[in-house]
This record gives sequence, C-alpha cells and structure tokens, in this order.
Amino acid sequence: MKPDNNPMHPAQRLADAPRCTAKAKTTGCRCKGPAVNGWNVCRMHGARGGAPSGPANGKWRHGNRSRASDEFKRALAELLADARETSKALDDY
Repeated sequence: MKPDNNPMHPAQRLADAPRCTAKAKTTGCRCKGPAVNGWNVCRMHGARGGAPSGPANGKWRHGNRSRASDEFKRALAELLADARETSKALDDY
C-alpha cells in the first residue's frame, strides 16, 4: 500500500493529525478528536454534516421552493419582461 493512502502508516500517524477546535460549554475543554481533512472540527462536531438537498432529504415535500424552482421562476420573469418590452416596441412602431 502507498503511504499516502494508509492512515496507520508511520508517516501519517493519527496522533500527528490536527485536533478538533470544538469546546465543551460546561468545562471549556477542547475536543481531543482528530479533525477531518479540510475541516477544523471532527466528524462528531459537524465536519461533513448537513442533510442532502432535494428529493434525497427526508423532509422533502414538493419542491415548490427549491433552488431549481426559484431559478426557473426568475428565468420566466426575465422572459416575460423581455416579451413586454418587445410588445411595447411593436405597439410604438
């Protein structure tokens, strides 16, 4: 195995990993867990957290207020505004 893929390789020991920056509210002590690569916190304190978006989310209902729906409504409003301008220009002609 390559040393860059194996977390137990001596060059990448878990003890040498950066630590989580989360603190306990009651004691003020920092978490001693290793931070996830690219994050300042461990997996228990929110790294890579969050629910999936769209139909994959368990709370998904109908998508009426989804990002895709909002983008579609904006594009439609722009088209309608262009149509009104064109209609006015033709009336004035």
